[in-house]
Amino acid sequence: MTKVRTYAGGCLCGDLRFEATGPAAKPHTCSCRMCQRHSGALTTAWVEFPREAVRWTGPGGAPSLYRSSDYSSRAFCPTCGSTLGAMDDAPVVALVLGVFDKPGTKDLMPTSHSFRGARPRWWHVEVGAPPPAG
Repeated sequence: MTKVRTYAGGCLCGDLRFEATGPAAKPHTCSCRMCQRHSGALTTAWVEFPREAVRWTGPGGAPSLYRSSDYSSRAFCPTCGSTLGAMDDAPVVALVLGVFDKPGTKDLMPTSHSFRGARPRWWHVEVGAPPPAG
């Protein structure tokens, strides 16, 4: 029997916490202008879960939302302002990797990058397994 994986995380102040269960889908990085402005970083790392697989467990409940496009809203903590991810109209919650308690977990490792052309030329993004040491 396969054990269902549970991932946990939360915002900077701890008011918003979550648990996401099941396989992490589409781990990727993105350098589009919307992601850059939402996160304040040149590249954002994401992973997706079905909406029903994400439970908001902290005392603050669910995150605040900002409608950022015709198909998605950006999620953030109203207390500390932490970027948490995006809630798409399709029943998907995309969480940024930096809010996970264990962001280095192997199944959260990005395997693709979108909007590479939107990054500054001096900013290099690598996805996938790192080269072997030695």
